[in-house]
Amino acid sequence: MGKFMQDFKAFALKGNVVDMAVGVVVGGAFSKIVTSLVNDLLMPVFSLITGGTNVSSQFLLLGQVPEGAEVPATIEAAKELGIATFNYGNFIQTVIDFVLIALCIFCCVRFISKLHKKKEEPAPAPAPRLCPFCCQPVDDKATRCHHCTSELPEVEA
Repeated sequence: MGKFMQDFKAFALKGNVVDMAVGVVVGGAFSKIVTSLVNDLLMPVFSLITGGTNVSSQFLLLGQVPEGAEVPATIEAAKELGIATFNYGNFIQTVIDFVLIALCIFCCVRFISKLHKKKEEPAPAPAPRLCPFCCQPVDDKATRCHHCTSELPEVEA
């Protein structure tokens, strides 16, 4: 039993498991923020654009309305009468929610990545080759110094 507990402790305290657990908790909290952003801020604006129509309540009746009953105005009323419904509005609402949530997450990730982006410094230029006799810079391919005309040793590749 002692070996089992040691193995479990080693597994549970590995960096990847702890990182994943933190990611799940933070992801859950972030999900609440994004859902609130979509439901409380963006959807009311979207509702104004569509003329106040509640897209999620749109449906088609797939069955016959019983005699003497009124045509149901809501999905719930149709279910009470036992009529099947094609709830296309709920699907459209779910797609809109997904697109808006994906857009919000994209904007947040883009913003965070810009905060963490470090400017890459260019690699330093290699030190110039100097003539061993006159100490003047010479081309790496040169065999003689153009300043003092001394013969230069070959450069090691």
